[in-house]
Amino acid sequence: MIPESFDLLTPNRSDIAPIQAHIEVTIDDLLASLRRPERLSPEERRGIIARYTSVLEGNFIYWMTSAYLSARSTAAHAIIQDNLLEEVRDNHPGMLRKFAIAAHAVPTDADALAVYRNLEAVRQFVSRLSSVPIVVMMAFFEGFITKFMPYLAELAGLQGSAEREYTDVHGVCDIVHTQELFRALQAEMTLAEDARPPAKSMIEGVEVLRTLIQDVVTT
Repeated sequence: MIPESFDLLTPNRSDIAPIQAHIEVTIDDLLASLRRPERLSPEERRGIIARYTSVLEGNFIYWMTSAYLSARSTAAHAIIQDNLLEEVRDNHPGMLRKFAIAAHAVPTDADALAVYRNLEAVRQFVSRLSSVPIVVMMAFFEGFITKFMPYLAELAGLQGSAEREYTDVHGVCDIVHTQELFRALQAEMTLAEDARPPAKSMIEGVEVLRTLIQDVVTT
């Protein structure tokens, strides 16, 4: 939770600092909860890759599109559009599918069912088209993906895969995407200065998505 002492309504660039801090702590907590890849069974490693693929392949562009549709500022629109353009132009879902195939981790019905309930919760959240909370959620997710890529690559390597295009690309590009989404957040918060959502609402998407990520990585 964001401490009550943080003032999220101060109209300057420091107003995103507590949100960034919350996101960083959340990401670090998730990463600290991961079991070492070499201590996992082949089926446990396969399951993490498959559940990750099941969530990302068909949903990431949808979530980012909801951020674009809900954004009000010109700056946020431009930033999110660039992100979407890269996802579609470079066929990132195809990269992910190729990664999963090489690791013998194509999602099954059981993998999809394992994440369904909390995936639907994220879909319901983004369907509200509330710009600030959605941009916060996507900044969190891009930041998590950046730091999760080495772990994902190690899982795949232990599964006998040498396919690294997806993890190499996202380990680099999502650093920039995260920074740009925080710029988009600043623009949205500045525009909504007189009607910003409460602090708890701003991070609601982070909490909903964290629960889904725990479904992905828990063995």
